[in-house]
Amino acid sequence: MTEATGSPARTGQKELDRLRRVIDPSTTAVLTMELQQGIVGGNATLPALVEEVQRSGMLDVVRRLCDGARQAGVRVVHCTHQTRPDGAGATVNCKIFALSERIRIENGVAPTQIGTPGVELIDGLADPVDIVVPRLTGMTAFTSTQLDQILRNLGIKTVVATGVSVNLGIYGMALSALDLGYQVVIPRDAVAGVPADFAQTVIDQSLSLIATITSADDLLEVFGSGR
Repeated sequence: MTEATGSPARTGQKELDRLRRVIDPSTTAVLTMELQQGIVGGNATLPALVEEVQRSGMLDVVRRLCDGARQAGVRVVHCTHQTRPDGAGATVNCKIFALSERIRIENGVAPTQIGTPGVELIDGLADPVDIVVPRLTGMTAFTSTQLDQILRNLGIKTVVATGVSVNLGIYGMALSALDLGYQVVIPRDAVAGVPADFAQTVIDQSLSLIATITSADDLLEVFGSGR
């Protein structure tokens, strides 16, 4: 059973000890979800999400967490979305996919189209030692991608979910990881969603039941890279 805690900031020794029970740097991976120029950068599909990401300072937190993870020998894996120029292979079966398809048709290019700046990771996030796992279809990082097999081949047992958005991509990532048998950890300050208050409710009322909710600083301390 995945342990859970609702603490939003630096915690006490009891909570750190609990976190250490699910975090072993040698079997832990930090996953970033869709932290790409076309999603949280300029000209993104959802301007409100970009504004919330900027307001919260989440990107700097994720950069710092990834840097600390690498220093501690924790693998960093970037889960990205990409679109073919002709849109082939993707299905418009929900509102957000329809929005992206409309942008592709109207502008002649999708926000995360292969070969465009929008598909690239945000500045300062990538490192040559990291692994990038793209997906062409669907909403979540595990479905129909090589993510699970890659993590298992690396001996990963715990995943730390970061990125966007809390109520879609992060939620889907956490549920899939849980179903596949991973321990799931979510640093509250390394994820974002809109509306912001709803995202916090999702963390408190739903994700806290399936994941250990913590902070980036507490993770860094457990990694041995506390700042």
